[in-house]
Formats: sequence, structure tokens, C-alpha cells
Amino acid sequence: MAKRISIGTWAYTIGPYQNDPVPFEEVCSKLKELKFDGLELGAFNFHAKAHPNYYNCPTKESRAAVLETMKKYGLEFSGIAADLWNYPGHEMHLADATDGGHAYITEFRKLLEFTVDLGIKVFRVDTVQDPNILVGRSASDIDAARNNVIKIWKEAAQIAQGVGVDLSWEFEPGFVFNRPSDILRIINEINEPNFGAMFDTCHAYTVGVVGAKQTGGPQETVDGGVLGFAKKLRGRINHIQLIDSDGSLHDDHTSTHNPFFTGKVDFGPVLEELNANSGVKHDWWTIDLCFWPDAWPGTAEAKKACDLLNRKYGTAPAKKAPAPIATVPAKPAAKPSRKAVAKTRPAAKKAIAKSKPKAKPKAKAKAKPAKKPAKKAKSRR
Repeated sequence: MAKRISIGTWAYTIGPYQNDPVPFEEVCSKLKELKFDGLELGAFNFHAKAHPNYYNCPTKESRAAVLETMKKYGLEFSGIAADLWNYPGHEMHLADATDGGHAYITEFRKLLEFTVDLGIKVFRVDTVQDPNILVGRSASDIDAARNNVIKIWKEAAQIAQGVGVDLSWEFEPGFVFNRPSDILRIINEINEPNFGAMFDTCHAYTVGVVGAKQTGGPQETVDGGVLGFAKKLRGRINHIQLIDSDGSLHDDHTSTHNPFFTGKVDFGPVLEELNANSGVKHDWWTIDLCFWPDAWPGTAEAKKACDLLNRKYGTAPAKKAPAPIATVPAKPAAKPSRKAVAKTRPAAKKAIAKSKPKAKPKAKAKAKPAKKPAKKAKSRR
């Protein structure tokens, strides 16, 4: 069966659209016209015209209205990228948390509740801080930062597991712990069945082939390039995003998201590997058109390219994921949570609340050749 195709709605709310986001219903209408199966919700709270998020849809009724809009246009959600970034007025820390992760987990619970109310099953996370926080740090400081990430994300994964949501780590050059060995190690040590890597082909190139902006140890690349990286992550991948890469960085922060077939990613072998061995439980491919201008022509071209890839590589029978190829020994599998996946949204909300521990002290496809990507939103990707 061919893959279902979605696109991240941040393509219409940040970068060139930061100050004037394309309204959510207009996005839905155009995606239906372009024959998308769904969308990945960029649930950020940066603007009055922001797409649906926890803060502008605070009630069950407002969230039900979002679902009605999706139903009206025949679309489904493939996942969510929620607002767990650190910026003025929204202090958020992970690797450099000094509160044991209390603030992060408190905000995560709110965003997870919103996610469950919309019936979304994949929740994107990143490591929040810039990789430069490890520059000049001792080995013990680096270990402490890594342990913060592991501890806090493990707790978040356990909470999400109770309501049937997967956490997917979008590793990328602009966030700390972007060396391949660190990515493998953190996923291994979290060792939760609903936690895994988001395999974005663009980031896989800049992280695994270029070794861009790496800190916390010697620069690393992966033998075999993007394909080799996919093999190293066998069984640990739980979401896929697709776009090309020329190896450059956007605004010296994250990967430049080049239109399909204009960069250096050899999609065929990579998609065959991901389809057969990744471990992804669903049938979505998500286009990531981050930061590119002329959104609608670019979206149309990206959809055509992804449809071509889908016809060639999306229908091969998937195999059971083999044992992962590890560079760090995995811990024994943890006992599954006793909590069953919630069967209703009210029950899911209750499950999120019940898991709360005692309080602790105290923002791509083909763009016009002459144009350059717009400046990025400071808090996003």
C-alpha cells in the first residue's frame, strides 16, 4: 500500500510567513486541492493568526471545531510539532535544566492534552538548546546535560505512553546532541517503546554526512551517508520527514531544506531501507518545506515529487524491523506501563493528570531559483 502524504504547516507560519501566517483553513483548503492526505500541525503560539495550539484552542469545543475543519477538507493529522522552545516570555530548558525538568514536563502535559484531544498520535520533540552550550564544557558537564535529556524525555515518554502517543526526536544541527553517537546513545538509554527518532532526510544529511555544528566531542560522520544513518537507526525510527539537502545551513542554524532532486540525498535506497527496516508503525511520509518562499507553487512541486517517490518506493511490502545496529548497548526492555491506552479523550486527560509526580521544589520543495530562504524564526528548527 502506498504511503499517505502530509506536509508540515510551519511552512505557512514561519520564515517568510512569520509576520503574516497563512490562515489554517486556507491551508486546509489548498492541501485538499493538491490532493494531500493530511497535515502535520505546527502548533506554535507566535502570532495572532497562529495555527491551532493549546493556547488559542483552550476548550474542548474549540478543539472539536479544529477536527470539524479537518473533516470538512478530508484531511487527517500525521503528527504535531508543539511549542517547547526557549524564547523570551517562554522559558524552557532541557539539557541545561536546573529544576529536574519540572517546567518542561509541566508544559509538556498541557501540550499532550491538546494533542490527545485532536487524536494525534505522534508528538515531535527536540533538545531545545543550541549546541554551543557544550563548548568548553568538561566531560562531566556534558554527561550531566545528556543525563538531563534522558531523564526528562524518559518521563515524558512514559506519560505519553499512557495515552497512546509516540514521542519522535527530530535531531538536527541547530540543537544540542547532534552527533550520531549521541543520538543513538540517548535513544538507547531512554529505552521506551514509544520513543524514537524522526528521520528527516535533510537533517540526516547535515548531521550524518556533513557533521554540521557538532559539539560535545569529536566531529562524526556516518559511513554510507544518509543510507548508512538509516541503517544505524533500524528499529528506532518512529516518524519520517522528507526533503532534500545540499549540505548547507539556513541562517547558520539548521539544515537548508532544498527542493526535491536539487540536493544530494539519494532518495531511492534510503526510502527502500526506511520502508523495510525503520520500525515506523504508521504509513505517513511528511514533507518538510520549512523556510522556503512562494509556498503554494513550492507545495505543488513538492507533492508531485513525493508522489513520484511514493509510486516507486512507497508500496514495497514492509518487513519486520531487524535487531537494531547499536553503537551503545541497549538497556533491557522496560516493563510496559500498566495503564492501557485511553479509550476516550476525557479518560486520556485523566491519565495525563494521574501520572503527574509530586511537585518539585523550586518555528523545501521547489522554490524560485533567484530567491533565497527567508530568515528563520529564532525559536524554530
